[in-house]
Amino acid sequence: MMSAVLYHFPFDPGSRAARLALGEARVEFAETVVRPWEDGCPVATLNPSGMPPVLQVTEAGRALTLCEPAAILGWLEDRSKEPFLMPTDPAERAETRRLVTWFERRFNDEVNAVLLHERMEKPLLRLGPPEARALRAGREALKAHLTMLEGLLATRDALTGRRITRADMVAAAHLSVLDYFGEVAWAAYPGLKTWYMKLKSRPCFRPLLADRFPGVAAAGHYADLDF
Repeated sequence: MMSAVLYHFPFDPGSRAARLALGEARVEFAETVVRPWEDGCPVATLNPSGMPPVLQVTEAGRALTLCEPAAILGWLEDRSKEPFLMPTDPAERAETRRLVTWFERRFNDEVNAVLLHERMEKPLLRLGPPEARALRAGREALKAHLTMLEGLLATRDALTGRRITRADMVAAAHLSVLDYFGEVAWAAYPGLKTWYMKLKSRPCFRPLLADRFPGVAAAGHYADLDF
């Protein structure tokens, strides 16, 4: 028997990546929603960085604390009898790792740190209204990243090749948060839109589509599978 508890913030892209992967693996887990910027957040005692997601697992009498997406997705891969979200082809494995790192570094630094700061963090922390100049800069950076992804999907079924991998889950997690706030102009990226529709239709995505951010309505198409 196994028990698992995921500590996460629903609009944190890393937390969403963990939820998607756990759902894809059909691992049952309880959820504890956390607010890592508040005093007394339980994640502060579980993860040295103080950041979600954190998965606590007890299996066969052994307790594990898995901190952040790489550890959680790696654990899912390790316990799977067949390749799960890492392809077997060496080139596709390398491309998967490249794109995951791309999102965790460049996309996070150039897009999330600007747009999600303005649209999400400022309301949560009561830092005032979004700044127009910052929004313009974040949106220009987002266009460059979406153009890159559109180019990849022109010749691939999924981001790294023939099948859905860890890169697709991580990318969908990041884009889904921005999509909630209406920041993705899907019509300009038809290949990416088709890819995202396929991801949205998977059972693992359903819990994310039910998330709601306090005080901000979701984009009208956010929960639609065919938009």
